[in-house]
Amino acid sequence: MHVVAEDTQKTAKGDEGKKKGSFWKELPVLVVVALVLALVIKTFVVQAFYIPSESMENTLLVNDRVLVNKPVYRIRDIERGDVVVFSGVDSWDGEVEIPEPSNPVSGFFHWVGGVFGMVPNEKDYIKRVIGVGGDTVECCDVKGRVTVNGVPLDETSYLYPGDVPSREPFKIKVPEGRLWVMGDHRSVSLDSRSHMGDPGGGTIPVDKVIGRAFVIVWPFSRAKIISIPDTFGQKGLQPAAAAAVGAAPLLGGFALATPLVLWRRRRRSRG
Repeated sequence: MHVVAEDTQKTAKGDEGKKKGSFWKELPVLVVVALVLALVIKTFVVQAFYIPSESMENTLLVNDRVLVNKPVYRIRDIERGDVVVFSGVDSWDGEVEIPEPSNPVSGFFHWVGGVFGMVPNEKDYIKRVIGVGGDTVECCDVKGRVTVNGVPLDETSYLYPGDVPSREPFKIKVPEGRLWVMGDHRSVSLDSRSHMGDPGGGTIPVDKVIGRAFVIVWPFSRAKIISIPDTFGQKGLQPAAAAAVGAAPLLGGFALATPLVLWRRRRRSRG
């Protein structure tokens, strides 16, 4: 009995050793698979971003982490009030200076940190969309407000306390395919106003938008959905030309449907 028990104990220890050995052999594979899946998700679905500057306070604070919906603009157009992340490569200078990794190892960990939104990218920006293609954005009216197509925006719900909508007066007609963007902390934000001398007059190309920031995920105490403020839902914000274009398909549909309805009524009356 003693011998049998001893053999069983030895076998159990041997199995345990094999399990531990197989775990350490499989660990590198698990890490690689996890990184590949994270890269796929980051590339096509959702990406985490680190907030390095004060330009979007108090909507977003320094060290916040947000999730960005990347495929959303394949389903709908970019809307006024959206908080978007976009690439400033070959256009805007960085708001925050970030040192380059000193060696390949630190470069790898910096990349991994970027995948999971743990470190910032100096060429990615996060701002709020104020005007889309065709809009006329101006500041300021007699009450010091930003207007879009002549409609004043009530920005009290997101503007940094104590900030005015803009200390610099401006007026721009946003070209089609571009956006006018501003930070919520206007007094420190290097946004479209600071790039009016650049090609595009400070606007950014729509195709440089990475996605829409839709939720704060870190720190947990600040976790919340990033919604579009009600002021951007006002009637009259849509330019007249765009409204006419939007109505054209509907009017065309009625124009084509009317003869069809009359024809069916005649057939029924004959029958």
